[in-house]
Amino acid sequence: MAVKQISIFVENKEGRIKKAIDTLGKSDINIRALSIADTTKYGILRLIVSDNEKAIEALEKDGFIVKENEVIILAVPDEPNGLNTTLAVFDEKGINLEYLYAFVSSKTDEAIVVMRLENMEKAIDALKESNVKILDSDDIKDL
Repeated sequence: MAVKQISIFVENKEGRIKKAIDTLGKSDINIRALSIADTTKYGILRLIVSDNEKAIEALEKDGFIVKENEVIILAVPDEPNGLNTTLAVFDEKGINLEYLYAFVSSKTDEAIVVMRLENMEKAIDALKESNVKILDSDDIKDL
């Protein structure tokens, strides 16, 4: 139940993130979630969007380097220790968490967490065993 995420490599220069976002807006792409990680020279803008194919095409046409990879999106209790309970599932199974970012929606009382893990299949199996709520692309569209 992995979901495709796009990663845009952007120079760490004034206006580059805005240009990427403008490109998506002009292509009528809705951003559902985003995260930015930066270094002195470059950043990685990670996005869950309404149409990956269309977004990649528009961004590449505008000169951006774009990659697509899989992430897991979970609904976790939006309360103290809600995320930690979920992270414990990975600790118990020895699964390395590479990164995560989160958002909330007015349509649910849960926090939505996007995760990239070292072993995605093993992580999905562990989450299912622990009855953690895994979301798919259709669930995200409804948020």
